[in-house]
Amino acid sequence: MDKEEALSLYRKLILTRRAEEKIREEYGKDEMKTPVHLGIGGEAIPVGVCHCLPKGTSIFGTYRNHALYLAVTEDTDGFFAELYGKTTGPAKGKAGSMHLSAPQQGLMATSAVVGTTIPLAVGAALAHAYRKSDGVVAVFFGDGAMEEGVFWESLNFACLRRLRILFVCEDNDLAIHALAAQRQGFRSIAEAVGGFRCHLASSDGSDLRAVISTARHMVQLVSEQPAPGFLHFTYFRFLEHVGPGEDFDAGYRPRPTPEEIERLDPVCRFEREICAKGWLTDEMLVREQQKVDQQIHRSVDSAQKARFPDATELYTDVIS
Repeated sequence: MDKEEALSLYRKLILTRRAEEKIREEYGKDEMKTPVHLGIGGEAIPVGVCHCLPKGTSIFGTYRNHALYLAVTEDTDGFFAELYGKTTGPAKGKAGSMHLSAPQQGLMATSAVVGTTIPLAVGAALAHAYRKSDGVVAVFFGDGAMEEGVFWESLNFACLRRLRILFVCEDNDLAIHALAAQRQGFRSIAEAVGGFRCHLASSDGSDLRAVISTARHMVQLVSEQPAPGFLHFTYFRFLEHVGPGEDFDAGYRPRPTPEEIERLDPVCRFEREICAKGWLTDEMLVREQQKVDQQIHRSVDSAQKARFPDATELYTDVIS
Protein backbone atom coordinates (compact mmCIF):
# COMPACT_ATOMS: atom_id res chain seq x y z
CA MET A 1 0.00 0.00 0.00
CA ASP A 2 1.37 3.40 -0.96
CA LYS A 3 0.35 6.91 0.05
CA GLU A 4 -2.23 7.37 -2.74
CA GLU A 5 -3.90 4.04 -2.04
CA ALA A 6 -3.95 4.77 1.70
CA LEU A 7 -5.55 8.17 1.09
CA SER A 8 -8.21 6.73 -1.24
CA LEU A 9 -9.11 4.06 1.29
CA TYR A 10 -9.23 6.54 4.14
CA ARG A 11 -11.62 8.74 2.17
CA LYS A 12 -14.05 5.86 1.72
CA LEU A 13 -13.68 4.70 5.31
CA ILE A 14 -14.32 8.15 6.75
CA LEU A 15 -17.14 8.77 4.24
CA THR A 16 -19.06 5.76 5.50
CA ARG A 17 -18.43 6.67 9.14
CA ARG A 18 -19.35 10.34 8.83
CA ALA A 19 -22.48 9.52 6.80
CA GLU A 20 -23.80 7.28 9.55
CA GLU A 21 -22.84 9.79 12.24
CA LYS A 22 -24.91 12.33 10.28
CA ILE A 23 -27.85 9.91 10.29
CA ARG A 24 -27.56 9.69 14.07
CA GLU A 25 -27.59 13.48 14.26
CA GLU A 26 -30.62 13.92 11.97
CA TYR A 27 -32.73 10.85 12.70
CA GLY A 28 -34.46 12.24 15.78
CA LYS A 29 -36.06 14.98 13.66
CA ASP A 30 -38.34 12.28 12.21
CA GLU A 31 -37.80 13.32 8.60
CA MET A 32 -36.15 10.04 7.55
CA LYS A 33 -39.14 7.72 7.28
CA THR A 34 -37.16 4.51 7.16
CA PRO A 35 -35.63 2.11 9.69
CA VAL A 36 -31.83 2.36 9.74
CA HIS A 37 -29.43 -0.47 10.56
CA LEU A 38 -26.16 1.34 11.16
CA GLY A 39 -22.86 -0.45 10.59
CA ILE A 40 -20.47 1.61 12.72
CA GLY A 41 -17.63 -0.74 13.60
CA GLY A 42 -17.91 -2.83 10.42
CA GLU A 43 -16.99 -0.29 7.75
CA ALA A 44 -13.60 -1.83 6.94
CA ILE A 45 -15.19 -5.02 5.58
CA PRO A 46 -17.13 -3.60 2.59
CA VAL A 47 -14.53 -0.87 1.99
CA GLY A 48 -11.66 -3.38 2.00
CA VAL A 49 -13.35 -6.17 0.05
CA CYS A 50 -14.79 -3.87 -2.63
CA HIS A 51 -11.33 -2.33 -3.04
CA CYS A 52 -10.08 -5.75 -4.16
CA LEU A 53 -12.93 -6.81 -6.45
CA PRO A 54 -12.30 -6.91 -10.21
CA LYS A 55 -14.02 -4.30 -12.34
CA GLY A 56 -17.48 -5.48 -13.34
CA THR A 57 -18.10 -7.60 -10.24
CA SER A 58 -21.78 -8.07 -9.40
CA ILE A 59 -22.34 -7.32 -5.71
CA PHE A 60 -25.24 -8.26 -3.45
CA GLY A 61 -25.83 -7.29 0.17
CA THR A 62 -28.07 -7.32 3.19
CA TYR A 63 -30.02 -4.61 5.01
CA ARG A 64 -27.00 -3.29 6.97
CA ASN A 65 -25.84 -1.90 3.66
CA HIS A 66 -24.86 1.76 4.07
CA ALA A 67 -21.11 1.17 4.03
CA LEU A 68 -21.47 -1.21 1.10
CA TYR A 69 -23.44 1.31 -0.97
CA LEU A 70 -21.00 4.13 -0.22
CA ALA A 71 -17.93 1.94 -0.76
CA VAL A 72 -19.22 1.07 -4.23
CA THR A 73 -20.60 4.47 -5.27
CA GLU A 74 -19.38 7.25 -2.91
CA ASP A 75 -22.76 8.78 -3.83
CA THR A 76 -23.91 10.67 -0.74
CA ASP A 77 -26.47 12.66 -2.78
CA GLY A 78 -28.43 9.55 -3.77
CA PHE A 79 -27.83 7.90 -0.40
CA PHE A 80 -29.41 10.63 1.69
CA ALA A 81 -32.15 11.32 -0.85
CA GLU A 82 -33.25 7.69 -0.57
CA LEU A 83 -33.24 7.83 3.23
CA TYR A 84 -35.38 10.96 3.12
CA GLY A 85 -37.75 9.28 0.64
CA LYS A 86 -37.13 11.75 -2.17
CA THR A 87 -37.30 11.33 -5.94
CA THR A 88 -33.58 12.06 -6.31
CA GLY A 89 -32.71 8.80 -4.57
CA PRO A 90 -31.54 5.79 -6.61
CA ALA A 91 -34.96 4.17 -6.19
CA LYS A 92 -36.91 7.47 -6.29
CA GLY A 93 -37.29 7.36 -2.51
CA LYS A 94 -39.26 4.10 -2.53
CA ALA A 95 -36.54 1.71 -1.34
CA GLY A 96 -35.48 3.38 1.89
CA SER A 97 -32.41 2.36 3.85
CA MET A 98 -32.67 -1.41 3.57
CA HIS A 99 -32.93 -1.85 -0.21
CA LEU A 100 -30.20 0.40 -1.58
CA SER A 101 -28.81 -0.56 -4.97
CA ALA A 102 -26.78 0.84 -7.85
CA PRO A 103 -26.88 -1.76 -10.65
CA GLN A 104 -25.01 0.48 -13.07
CA GLN A 105 -22.05 0.40 -10.67
CA GLY A 106 -22.34 -3.27 -9.81
CA LEU A 107 -24.42 -3.19 -6.61
CA MET A 108 -27.29 -5.30 -7.85
CA ALA A 109 -29.49 -5.61 -4.76
CA THR A 110 -29.69 -5.46 -0.99
CA SER A 111 -32.62 -6.75 1.02
CA ALA A 112 -34.32 -6.46 4.39
CA VAL A 113 -35.13 -10.17 4.49
CA VAL A 114 -32.25 -12.20 5.95
CA GLY A 115 -30.45 -14.40 3.45
CA THR A 116 -32.57 -13.57 0.41
CA THR A 117 -29.83 -12.08 -1.77
CA ILE A 118 -27.54 -15.10 -1.32
CA PRO A 119 -29.34 -17.30 -3.91
CA LEU A 120 -29.61 -14.29 -6.24
CA ALA A 121 -25.83 -13.96 -6.11
CA VAL A 122 -25.39 -17.68 -6.82
CA GLY A 123 -27.72 -17.27 -9.81
CA ALA A 124 -25.57 -14.43 -11.12
CA ALA A 125 -22.45 -16.58 -10.70
CA LEU A 126 -24.17 -19.47 -12.51
CA ALA A 127 -25.00 -17.10 -15.37
CA HIS A 128 -21.31 -16.23 -15.66
CA ALA A 129 -20.43 -19.93 -15.78
CA TYR A 130 -23.14 -20.63 -18.36
CA ARG A 131 -21.75 -17.87 -20.59
CA LYS A 132 -18.18 -19.10 -19.97
CA SER A 133 -17.32 -15.72 -18.49
CA ASP A 134 -14.57 -15.08 -15.93
CA GLY A 135 -16.85 -12.66 -14.06
CA VAL A 136 -16.89 -12.70 -10.26
CA VAL A 137 -19.83 -12.21 -7.90
CA ALA A 138 -19.68 -11.12 -4.25
CA VAL A 139 -22.44 -11.39 -1.65
CA PHE A 140 -22.29 -9.81 1.82
CA PHE A 141 -24.37 -11.13 4.73
CA GLY A 142 -24.33 -11.32 8.53
CA ASP A 143 -23.57 -14.41 10.60
CA GLY A 144 -27.31 -14.72 11.32
CA ALA A 145 -27.93 -15.55 7.66
CA MET A 146 -26.02 -18.79 8.17
CA GLU A 147 -28.98 -20.08 10.16
CA GLU A 148 -31.18 -19.87 7.07
CA GLY A 149 -31.56 -23.00 4.98
CA VAL A 150 -31.09 -21.02 1.78
CA PHE A 151 -27.51 -20.20 2.80
CA TRP A 152 -26.50 -23.88 2.96
CA GLU A 153 -28.38 -24.73 -0.22
CA SER A 154 -26.65 -21.85 -2.02
CA LEU A 155 -23.20 -22.72 -0.70
CA ASN A 156 -23.70 -26.39 -1.59
CA PHE A 157 -24.77 -25.60 -5.16
CA ALA A 158 -21.99 -23.06 -5.68
CA CYS A 159 -19.38 -25.57 -4.51
CA LEU A 160 -20.88 -28.34 -6.62
CA ARG A 161 -20.69 -26.17 -9.75
CA ARG A 162 -17.36 -24.54 -8.77
CA LEU A 163 -18.77 -21.05 -9.27
CA ARG A 164 -16.66 -17.90 -9.01
CA ILE A 165 -18.44 -16.29 -6.07
CA LEU A 166 -17.24 -14.69 -2.86
CA PHE A 167 -19.39 -15.33 0.21
CA VAL A 168 -18.51 -12.49 2.61
CA CYS A 169 -19.69 -13.15 6.16
CA GLU A 170 -19.75 -10.01 8.34
CA ASP A 171 -19.72 -11.70 11.75
CA ASN A 172 -20.64 -9.50 14.72
CA ASP A 173 -21.65 -12.54 16.81
CA LEU A 174 -25.18 -11.19 17.03
CA ALA A 175 -28.62 -11.66 15.53
CA ILE A 176 -30.44 -8.68 17.06
CA HIS A 177 -29.76 -9.47 20.76
CA ALA A 178 -28.88 -13.18 20.50
CA LEU A 179 -25.26 -14.28 20.62
CA ALA A 180 -24.04 -16.95 18.20
CA ALA A 181 -23.62 -19.48 21.00
CA GLN A 182 -27.36 -19.19 21.67
CA ARG A 183 -28.27 -19.76 18.01
CA GLN A 184 -25.73 -21.90 16.21
CA GLY A 185 -25.36 -25.65 16.70
CA PHE A 186 -22.04 -25.86 14.87
CA ARG A 187 -18.76 -25.33 16.73
CA SER A 188 -17.50 -22.50 14.54
CA ILE A 189 -18.27 -20.88 11.21
CA ALA A 190 -14.90 -21.85 9.78
CA GLU A 191 -15.33 -25.49 10.81
CA ALA A 192 -18.87 -25.66 9.42
CA VAL A 193 -17.91 -24.18 6.05
CA GLY A 194 -14.61 -26.06 5.95
CA GLY A 195 -16.36 -29.27 4.97
CA PHE A 196 -17.36 -27.79 1.62
CA ARG A 197 -15.19 -27.69 -1.51
CA CYS A 198 -14.42 -23.97 -1.34
CA HIS A 199 -11.59 -21.60 -0.51
CA LEU A 200 -11.82 -20.38 3.08
CA ALA A 201 -10.18 -17.53 5.00
CA SER A 202 -10.89 -15.71 8.25
CA SER A 203 -9.59 -12.36 9.46
CA ASP A 204 -10.20 -9.40 11.75
CA GLY A 205 -12.80 -7.17 10.10
CA SER A 206 -11.77 -4.23 12.27
CA ASP A 207 -8.38 -4.13 10.55
CA LEU A 208 -8.69 -2.62 7.06
CA ARG A 209 -5.24 -3.74 5.94
CA ALA A 210 -5.95 -7.31 7.07
CA VAL A 211 -9.29 -7.26 5.21
CA ILE A 212 -7.57 -6.10 2.01
CA SER A 213 -4.77 -8.65 2.28
CA THR A 214 -7.22 -11.50 2.90
CA ALA A 215 -9.68 -10.42 0.20
CA ARG A 216 -6.98 -9.80 -2.40
CA HIS A 217 -5.58 -13.30 -1.91
CA MET A 218 -9.07 -14.82 -2.08
CA VAL A 219 -9.94 -13.01 -5.32
CA GLN A 220 -6.75 -14.42 -6.83
CA LEU A 221 -7.57 -17.95 -5.63
CA VAL A 222 -11.11 -17.84 -7.00
CA SER A 223 -9.84 -16.58 -10.35
CA GLU A 224 -7.02 -19.12 -10.72
CA GLN A 225 -8.72 -22.14 -9.13
CA PRO A 226 -12.46 -21.72 -9.90
CA ALA A 227 -14.48 -22.46 -6.78
CA PRO A 228 -16.39 -20.35 -4.28
CA GLY A 229 -14.42 -18.31 -1.76
CA PHE A 230 -15.73 -17.86 1.78
CA LEU A 231 -14.42 -14.79 3.60
CA HIS A 232 -15.18 -14.72 7.32
CA PHE A 233 -14.59 -11.36 9.01
CA THR A 234 -15.32 -10.65 12.68
CA TYR A 235 -16.19 -7.17 13.92
CA PHE A 236 -17.92 -5.35 16.78
CA ARG A 237 -21.27 -3.64 16.23
CA PHE A 238 -21.09 -0.41 18.24
CA LEU A 239 -24.79 0.55 18.03
CA GLU A 240 -28.15 -1.12 18.48
CA HIS A 241 -29.52 -3.57 15.91
CA VAL A 242 -31.85 -1.01 14.38
CA GLY A 243 -31.87 2.71 15.13
CA PRO A 244 -29.34 5.42 15.87
CA GLY A 245 -28.66 4.73 19.56
CA GLU A 246 -26.58 2.51 21.82
CA ASP A 247 -28.19 -0.38 23.68
CA PHE A 248 -25.63 -1.58 26.18
CA ASP A 249 -28.16 -1.01 28.97
CA ALA A 250 -30.22 -3.87 27.51
CA GLY A 251 -27.79 -6.21 29.26
CA TYR A 252 -27.07 -8.71 26.51
CA ARG A 253 -23.48 -7.51 26.03
CA PRO A 254 -21.08 -5.31 28.02
CA ARG A 255 -19.98 -1.84 26.99
CA PRO A 256 -16.43 -1.99 25.55
CA THR A 257 -13.62 -0.38 27.52
CA PRO A 258 -11.64 2.54 26.02
CA GLU A 259 -8.82 0.10 25.26
CA GLU A 260 -11.21 -2.25 23.47
CA ILE A 261 -12.69 0.62 21.46
CA GLU A 262 -9.22 1.55 20.19
CA ARG A 263 -8.77 -2.01 18.95
CA LEU A 264 -12.29 -2.51 17.60
CA ASP A 265 -12.83 0.82 15.82
CA PRO A 266 -11.62 0.38 12.21
CA VAL A 267 -11.38 4.12 11.54
CA CYS A 268 -9.21 4.89 14.58
CA ARG A 269 -7.11 1.83 13.86
CA PHE A 270 -6.41 2.78 10.25
CA GLU A 271 -5.68 6.38 11.22
CA ARG A 272 -3.03 5.22 13.68
CA GLU A 273 -1.47 2.85 11.15
CA ILE A 274 -1.23 5.27 8.23
CA CYS A 275 0.19 8.03 10.41
CA ALA A 276 2.73 5.63 11.96
CA LYS A 277 3.79 4.56 8.46
CA GLY A 278 4.29 8.18 7.45
CA TRP A 279 1.78 7.91 4.60
CA LEU A 280 -0.44 10.66 6.00
CA THR A 281 -0.20 13.27 8.74
CA ASP A 282 -2.78 14.34 11.30
CA GLU A 283 -3.25 17.57 9.33
CA MET A 284 -3.96 15.63 6.12
CA LEU A 285 -6.50 13.49 7.94
CA VAL A 286 -8.29 16.57 9.27
CA ARG A 287 -8.44 18.07 5.78
CA GLU A 288 -9.99 14.88 4.39
CA GLN A 289 -12.50 14.79 7.24
CA GLN A 290 -13.51 18.40 6.52
CA LYS A 291 -13.98 17.67 2.81
CA VAL A 292 -16.17 14.67 3.63
CA ASP A 293 -18.21 16.65 6.17
CA GLN A 294 -18.83 19.38 3.59
CA GLN A 295 -19.92 16.79 1.00
CA ILE A 296 -22.32 15.18 3.45
CA HIS A 297 -23.74 18.54 4.56
CA ARG A 298 -24.47 19.45 0.94
CA SER A 299 -26.09 16.08 0.29
CA VAL A 300 -28.36 16.28 3.34
CA ASP A 301 -29.37 19.85 2.46
CA SER A 302 -30.15 18.79 -1.10
CA ALA A 303 -32.15 15.77 0.06
CA GLN A 304 -34.21 17.83 2.47
CA LYS A 305 -35.10 20.29 -0.30
CA ALA A 306 -35.93 17.64 -2.92
CA ARG A 307 -39.54 16.62 -3.59
CA PHE A 308 -41.33 13.48 -2.55
CA PRO A 309 -42.58 11.05 -5.24
CA ASP A 310 -46.03 11.77 -6.67
CA ALA A 311 -48.89 9.37 -5.91
CA THR A 312 -48.63 8.22 -9.53
CA GLU A 313 -45.27 6.64 -8.66
CA LEU A 314 -46.90 4.11 -6.35
CA TYR A 315 -47.18 1.40 -9.03
CA THR A 316 -44.12 2.20 -11.15
CA ASP A 317 -40.91 0.16 -11.00
CA VAL A 318 -42.81 -2.70 -9.33
CA ILE A 319 -42.13 -6.25 -10.48
CA SER A 320 -44.64 -8.93 -9.55
